Amino acid sequence: QVQLVESGGGLVQAGESLRLSCVASGSLFSIVAMAWYRQAPGKQREWVASATRAGRTNYDDSVKGRFTISRDNAKNTVYLQMNNLKPEDTAVYYCNREAQPPLPWGQGTQVTVSS
Repeated sequence: QVQLVESGGGLVQAGESLRLSCVASGSLFSIVAMAWYRQAPGKQREWVASATRAGRTNYDDSVKGRFTISRDNAKNTVYLQMNNLKPEDTAVYYCNREAQPPLPWGQGTQVTVSS
């Protein structure tokens, strides 16, 4: 089964950028849509953005215009470019397929944005 490993998080100031990566142990080619999710302290995990195999993307309104999702099927990797970060973006970020049931969740990568 595909395993997911997220990386690229860190501590940044508001207005700065980060690029997250999600590497899959198996091929992503067969997965129609991959997504990024996040979970802030005390809150449920929420969907952030998704990208289909054909390159179609969708975003939550809270990140639209600031975040860009992309996938490189040849490298089995999904990216999330995050610009103009805000304190409310602070969360643990995970990638997974958009369809249910999800693949086993990775450990996520912590993003902390200070004001």
